[in-house]
Amino acid sequence: MADAHKLISATSTIADAPRAPAILAAAPPAAAIRIAGGIAGVALSLVVWFGSFGLPVAVQQSVAIAAFMIVFWATEPIELHLTGLIGCYLFWALGVAEFGTAFGGFARETPWFLLGAFLLGMMATRTGLAVRLGYLILSRVGASYSRILLGMILVDFCLTFLVPSGIARVFILASLAAGVIDAFHVQRGNIGRGLFLVLTYSATLFDKMIIAGAVSILARGIIVDVGGVPVEWSRWALACLPGDLVTILACWAFTLWLFPPEKPQLPGGGDVLRERVRQMGPLSAAEWRNVAIMVAAVGLWSTDFVHQLSPAVIGVGVGLVACLPLVGVLDREDFKRVNFPMLIFMGTVLSMGAVLTETGALTLLTNGLFERMAPFLQGTVATVATLYAGTFVYHLAVGEDTVVIGTLLPLLLNFASQHGMNPLAVGMIATIASAGKLFVYQSGVLVAGYSFGYFEAKDLMKIGLVLTIVEAVVVLLLVSLYWPMLGLYLRQP
Repeated sequence: MADAHKLISATSTIADAPRAPAILAAAPPAAAIRIAGGIAGVALSLVVWFGSFGLPVAVQQSVAIAAFMIVFWATEPIELHLTGLIGCYLFWALGVAEFGTAFGGFARETPWFLLGAFLLGMMATRTGLAVRLGYLILSRVGASYSRILLGMILVDFCLTFLVPSGIARVFILASLAAGVIDAFHVQRGNIGRGLFLVLTYSATLFDKMIIAGAVSILARGIIVDVGGVPVEWSRWALACLPGDLVTILACWAFTLWLFPPEKPQLPGGGDVLRERVRQMGPLSAAEWRNVAIMVAAVGLWSTDFVHQLSPAVIGVGVGLVACLPLVGVLDREDFKRVNFPMLIFMGTVLSMGAVLTETGALTLLTNGLFERMAPFLQGTVATVATLYAGTFVYHLAVGEDTVVIGTLLPLLLNFASQHGMNPLAVGMIATIASAGKLFVYQSGVLVAGYSFGYFEAKDLMKIGLVLTIVEAVVVLLLVSLYWPMLGLYLRQP
């Protein structure tokens, strides 16, 4: 019983931690990099704008502004959404594009899909349903460290459907992990290191294999807009299902291998976790409404191949239902806490793509940057390896995974269309590849997990290197063997 009280105390302490924006603000890039990036972005933009390159005026001017946006996004001298708004304003104010194109990304469904995802995640967090589900799963997997670790990964995967935000899931799971660590009586060591590493890293992986997190939602929007093909939530989830299973087992096995526990068993056994479940009591009315709303959402997403409703339409609609009086569980204060800067950032990314497409700059950039890739794209193995490795290296250089997808994917999809490849398959490969990370700066999710202080940068590099290789093999097997069974081919039939 004493262990149970410690568990509950630790949970409440971590649950009151600052939310994601505060955590991210606490670990910005180095000041020198920000300043250098700002100078480089402005200088590059001016050189391209005023240079003599023999290009059509509209193409050269749109590339100049896009170069400013990409460099500023990569180095973050100012916030991502502010950079995006400045870029869109320049497209409009300098006559590069009409207002409807310069800010056209906000008329796409992607930012609004993300709004629905945020509302759904907030609903599961506010009612306590996400934490309850976590403890229910952990209380049933067993009391050994090995089983608790596997349970944590399973909770992360299940919560991806309830809380479509990796950062939000990190905070929810951190409360569970902190309680378990305290019950083990080992505050610093491999137990805490392994639990926090796996809950953090697996969150970045699952966000790409299900259209749930900001990156996969953005990728879906770009595939639809630039690739010109429909993207069903159910098809994406089914195409990645074997990868999910392998990822769960790989995260579990390699974390145990790299970070063996100091104590194999939880003192007091599973009673510690079951006591936490008993303390939570029966499901509240708000939780029951939450369950009903989430069942409706997942049910509609899973059957979108039948009714043909856009996943974005479903996400926004269900999110708004969660805000209605009597029916939903969110109030006006909850709505104010939505991460609107991320919505703005997504809208500006799509707007930049629309301008580059309209002016013809996207085709020019694609031909200039990827023309030498063609010889490496002759077979399935070579194509997948090139796309995966190229995205991984670009991610190392650019940093934040949303920026990677927002800036690289339009070019890749344009290139894919020109060379007879399936935009959906190429987009999914690049999206999954963006989950491979070695350093904290590459994702806000990693920053959130790192901020709790249970693991170091070298620990992240170890698990990141191993899982990146595993995911590369998984993608190759999916593309070669499994996707053709679903009618999803790398090259157009």
